[in-house]
Amino acid sequence: MSSEVAAQNDKAESAIHDHLHSLILQSVDVEDFLDGLANYSAQSLSTPGGKVLCGVTVLRDRKAATVASSSVQAGRMDEIQYSFGDGPCMTASRVQATIYVPSVAEDSRWPEYLAVIAEHGIRSILAVPFNLEGDAKAALNLYSEKAATFDAHAIDLAESYTRQASQALRLGLRFAQHIDTASNLRSAMESRTVIDLAVGIIMAQNRCSQERAFGILSSASSTRHMKVRDVASTLVASIGQEAPNTHYEN
Repeated sequence: MSSEVAAQNDKAESAIHDHLHSLILQSVDVEDFLDGLANYSAQSLSTPGGKVLCGVTVLRDRKAATVASSSVQAGRMDEIQYSFGDGPCMTASRVQATIYVPSVAEDSRWPEYLAVIAEHGIRSILAVPFNLEGDAKAALNLYSEKAATFDAHAIDLAESYTRQASQALRLGLRFAQHIDTASNLRSAMESRTVIDLAVGIIMAQNRCSQERAFGILSSASSTRHMKVRDVASTLVASIGQEAPNTHYEN
């Protein structure tokens, strides 16, 4: 590699780093950041004669979902792939390797999927994985209406996007998981509160023990085919009480 080419690559890497850093600071959440990344990737790799579509796929618990896209059309292209259960972006996510389809008409890896995607005008596809932690997998999906759109330079750029964005995405998914856990904990504590209140009501009405009161509540749950929490809420509401507020430290 000549010193001139190396200098150009360093300049491009620096520009990507600066843009992603700015994007992180301006984004209100992970979804906002990924939408910005998808749009930035699509705009950077599009040419006057060839528009590039971009989506971001996340694989979790064996399910694929588009968490960001540069356009409605880009999201639709991802959904087509999910309907077949496999394709470039899902493979890239799974095996952690860049997958390039220069011509959907000549590639034999996913014939049924590629035939359908071709009907939507897509001629070439590039999928680049993010480097994440744990069970989560993700990839940047790029679609073009021109064959052989993604040359070596475009592939290098896309790999640079994902390489530099991976750390931010790892952190974002970690925070999202923490929020999910906190939300589940809040829900569990609220359920426990209303159940305890209902048990107290049953104890007072039947002059029985706490164990016996909970047994009555459980029996009503089975008979009515309702969750214990829902039966408890109905009981609490029947005596004119509002749903209790659960107080705890964040």
